Order: sequence, then structure tokens, then C-alpha cells
Amino acid sequence: MPKKSKSLCVDDLRHAEYYDMQTTFDTLYQKSMDGEKFEHLMELILSRDNILLAYRNIKANKGSYTAGTDNQNITVIGRMTPDMVVKKVRFIVTESQHGYRPKPVRRKDIPKPNGKTRPLGIPCIWDRLVQQCVKQILEPICEAKFYNNSYGFRPNRSVEHAISKNYTMLQRMNLHYVIEFDIKGFFDNVNHSKLIKQMWAMGIQDKQLLFVIRRILSAPIRMQDGSTIIPDKGTPQGGIISPLLANIVLNELDWWVASQWEENPLALQKAKYRIIRTSPVLDKGSGYNMMRKTRLKEMHIIRYADDCAPRRRVQVA
Repeated sequence: MPKKSKSLCVDDLRHAEYYDMQTTFDTLYQKSMDGEKFEHLMELILSRDNILLAYRNIKANKGSYTAGTDNQNITVIGRMTPDMVVKKVRFIVTESQHGYRPKPVRRKDIPKPNGKTRPLGIPCIWDRLVQQCVKQILEPICEAKFYNNSYGFRPNRSVEHAISKNYTMLQRMNLHYVIEFDIKGFFDNVNHSKLIKQMWAMGIQDKQLLFVIRRILSAPIRMQDGSTIIPDKGTPQGGIISPLLANIVLNELDWWVASQWEENPLALQKAKYRIIRTSPVLDKGSGYNMMRKTRLKEMHIIRYADDCAPRRRVQVA
């Protein structure tokens, strides 16, 4: 499973501070935590600093030198002045005659160790820049809503964190029944309408932005045999914004599993804060002990993208 390197996470923070966007991201996160709605996000997405930050972040990724169906890569943007780049992005998204229309995505099948292939969708470089602009603004809003035991494709989280959480549950919480599963063809079967409704429920209610997201999802796909298809479901692996959209879709699964035990009303009702190493921690132990005397089954979920590992406690007669 691909992961983001630690040095790249540090670079993202450094770039955000350089372009004075970190304060904006922190504000969006806090507003989302407070349950506020967001109806005017396109202004932030198309701001000069956000566009230049998006270019800097994309340039730091080696994949930016991979061409899409237009045979262009990051070097095309690098030859332009900052003002030209900002003007071009704004024109592509809002000023063209029919609104934002991404170019066809290049389909490439990547071999997997089991002999099968993973379908990869490679957007054109300008569309990747647009997706990065959108991702940077959406990510702090979504991070405030995501469940804590989700580790895939999130800032400052990695597969090592997911493994560490697994060991904690095995060694310290006596949770030994493990069901490991992944969702077959998940990225290829995301329901577009459902996704948009989930974004709206999370407080992302800028209709112009949701229109752009729909256009990204329905971008034509240029197959390896030269044919072109128009997708009515799915989000292509390889798109910059696809992992974030995937986490939005699966966030409901995380919270549903959590509602069965960790976020069960009884556990929350009996929870109390206590100090651990000078930090307040919500202790749900009393509620859990009461729940274990009932027929409720203790279970927890650890998710890395579409790979999940729900855990249950051993039942001793």
C-alpha cells in the first residue's frame, strides 16, 4: 500500500508556512470542528497563495513529471511566471465557456504482485494542479470530521501508525479476534451522488465547488487501446484528490463501527477526563465495563484506505 514519506509531510508544512496558508488551514479545521458550514470555498481555492502552494507541492512529487493525455508535465507550468499560472488556473476553473471541463485521464494498468493489474488514472498536469488546489482547502475541513482510527492517505499518518495501533490492541487490550478485509474494486465503484451528499453533510456546501468535484469525477478516461469512456461511478486511482474523496466515502463506515462500542452512548455517558502525563484524556473505562455485562460485543476498526481490520475481544466462558 503506498504511503507518504515523512520528509514530504515536513515539506508540505514548510511550503504552507512560506505561502502564509497554514493559518488559513488551521482556521478551516477549527471551524469544521465547531460544526460550521462552508459556502464560499472557491474564493480560497482560487486565491493566489493557494495556487502557488499547490504548484510547489506538486513539483515536489516525482509523479509530476509523468505526462497525461496532452503529453505535458510540470515543466510546462515551471516555464511560466507566477501571475500567468494563477491566471491560467482561474480561467480553466471559472472563466471558460462551459465551466470547468477536465481533459481526458490517461489509463494505465500497473502490474500487482498477485499477477493482476491495478488501473491507474493519470490526469493532465493542469487538472492535477486544480485538484491540488481543491485538496488543500478541503483537507483541513475533512480532517476535523474523520475518525481517529483511519490512517490511510492522511497528513502526519502512515501505515506504521496503523500497525502500532494493531499491536496496542493485541498486547494491551486483549483483542485477539481479527477480521481483515478490503473492499473489492472500491475506487472503481464510488457512487458519485452519494459522495456529493456526504460532502454536503460534512458542511462542504459550496455549490460551485461541488460542481467542480462532479466534473473531476466524470472526466473522460482514455483507455490504453485508444478508446474513451465516460465514467458514471468511481474515482480514478492516480488522481491527487481521489484518496481524500475515498476517505470521505468510508468515514461513515468508521463512525458506524465506532458507534457500536467506542462511541456508544453508554460509554460516553460514563466517560470522565483524567490527566495522563499532564494531558487530559477521556477515560471510557467505566462505560466499557458496564457494556461488557450486556450482550454488546466489543469491536474496534483500524482502517488504512479501503483495507480494514475490525477487532473483537476473546470471549472466555
